[in-house]
Amino acid sequence: MQNNNRKVFETIISRTKIYLAIILVLLVVICFERPEFIIPSILLYIAIVGYTYYANNKRKSEISETLQDLTLTVDSAAKTSLINSPFPLIILETDGSVIWRSSKFISEFANIDINTYINDLSIDIIDEIKNKEKIVDKDKKDIVRKLKIGDKIYKIMGRYVNVKNKDKDKKAKKEYMIILYFIDDTENVKLQKEYKDSKTCVSIIMIDNYEETLQRVEAEEKAQITAEIDKTIYEWADLTNGVLIKSDRDRYIYLFEQRYLEKIKEDKFSILDKIKEIDTKEKVQFTLSIAISNEGITDKEKYKSAEAAMDIVLGRGGDQAVIRENEIYKFFGGRAQEMEKRTKVKARVVAHALENLIKDSKKVMIMGHTNPDMDAIGSSMGIYRLAKTLDKNAYIVISENTPTIASFKASIDKDPEYEDVVINKEVALENIDEETLLIVVDTHRTNYVDAPELLEETKNIAIIDHHRRSADFIEDATLIFQEVYASSAAELVTELLQYSSKKIKLKTIEVESLYAGIMMDTKNFTFKTGVRTFEAAAYLRRCGVDIIRVKKWFQSDLESYNKIADIVKKAEIVNDTIAISINEEKGKDTNLICAKAADELLTISNITASFVLGYLGDKICISGRSIGDINVQIILEKLRRRRTYYTSRSTS
Repeated sequence: MQNNNRKVFETIISRTKIYLAIILVLLVVICFERPEFIIPSILLYIAIVGYTYYANNKRKSEISETLQDLTLTVDSAAKTSLINSPFPLIILETDGSVIWRSSKFISEFANIDINTYINDLSIDIIDEIKNKEKIVDKDKKDIVRKLKIGDKIYKIMGRYVNVKNKDKDKKAKKEYMIILYFIDDTENVKLQKEYKDSKTCVSIIMIDNYEETLQRVEAEEKAQITAEIDKTIYEWADLTNGVLIKSDRDRYIYLFEQRYLEKIKEDKFSILDKIKEIDTKEKVQFTLSIAISNEGITDKEKYKSAEAAMDIVLGRGGDQAVIRENEIYKFFGGRAQEMEKRTKVKARVVAHALENLIKDSKKVMIMGHTNPDMDAIGSSMGIYRLAKTLDKNAYIVISENTPTIASFKASIDKDPEYEDVVINKEVALENIDEETLLIVVDTHRTNYVDAPELLEETKNIAIIDHHRRSADFIEDATLIFQEVYASSAAELVTELLQYSSKKIKLKTIEVESLYAGIMMDTKNFTFKTGVRTFEAAAYLRRCGVDIIRVKKWFQSDLESYNKIADIVKKAEIVNDTIAISINEEKGKDTNLICAKAADELLTISNITASFVLGYLGDKICISGRSIGDINVQIILEKLRRRRTYYTSRSTS
């Protein structure tokens, strides 16, 4: 009875319960005063509770009917909205089968084989759903896609829901129902494309070595040639409806809409070849350097970006074009032969470009070649000091402690500053990223760098080298300073340090390592030296060099000296000018002994080229040297096809 009463009272709303409690209290008070009213009070109270219960249930029934009518109305409205949706609508199952299509969907794609698009779309969406179920985004069930169907572009928006289903074995299987709206986004896409295409690209065009080249042309022909150059450039600019302004005798500012950028890329800057085809009596060839940028909000920012790109082009030797887009440099051209003359202007331009690259990077890593020598180490030390002066963290990658640099390594280990600076390739691979600038010194070959894996880990690479270009050149380097007429990489780095915008204060060990690099590659300033070589050496001397200390780094022990003497003694002379010998002993210092022996053979009268062979594990090491017309690099590159390890240096 008590349980039944509790259920009755639970169905009554809260306010009525209060009233019933008040009535009960009043009846109890009356019964205390007048006991004869006890039975009538009980009957009256039961009647009141019964009526209240009846009235409450009736009210709930009326509310339920009203809510049901409202729900049916909403469901009907929702169904009507789906059926008469102004957008094409489709409902799919997990397997891609279509449950329902709206009338708008049927009419919209009546003339298109839409099933192919739906099948591909459903596969893509199901893959996305499966991936979301595996990650934290699994509750995000919205679907957004863009798809071109026929001549229109649709923004596809929708949502998927779980549907319980069972297979034949009555096992629960996760299924989905996908509802998709197809919204015509063609006009919006066209407007966005038009906005992007109408943006301005800023370009700088320069005639390479204008003053120098024009001096080689006869006076009466100069006006005609300059007019022909102007005409050729203006005609090329007209193809893109651009605005070309000649700001100087050798410099043009070129503005055009971005819609023509792809056309210029497809054309591959034919202007570079057209300028070369301009005929002169003296057969002088003119070349152009072009830098284009669309990076920046204002035209001024784009112009500054184009200027920075031009520094890169000039640093790569000119006769080429570069497009700076999405923080990536894309190069075109660059097929002209290198000029034999080195200019201080180029060194200054490269120094400025290198500084900009260092400033734009988070950190700098410097890497030489395998079996590093003093030229590679000295160059690395100079670049390290440049990066530190520009307030960047810099590291030098040295994976091997070879006999060539053993004495120097012992000296540098005494300085605590370099304790965490010199790292191996394992540590370098852990710390390098896309925002790291990798500077390669004293080599440009992908298979000869200390750690080839580092080349794949960053898009910002600079090269400073003095060797002739090989076939396995590091592609897509941002900056290339390759001067085959320089004595050493250390000489090139010393020049760059002198043209830095900030005053570089070299430490003694850094000065001496640079000096040692020049000394080693010039054989104590006897081979391949020029005015610039001695200027670099003079600068280092002013910075303070202990020549005796440097000389000690190159000292050989008696055993190594006897090995070199034995190799020279056994040498055979071919064609009266070529010396060939073999190092029959095996050891860790085989490549060093072979290199020193090849250098020593060149000191013999009438010898213009030398080759020394040695055993290096399961490979053959060949060191070639030349002071004549023989290009030992070409010879050794042909031998490299047989997996021979080699070093070469032509001092001609």
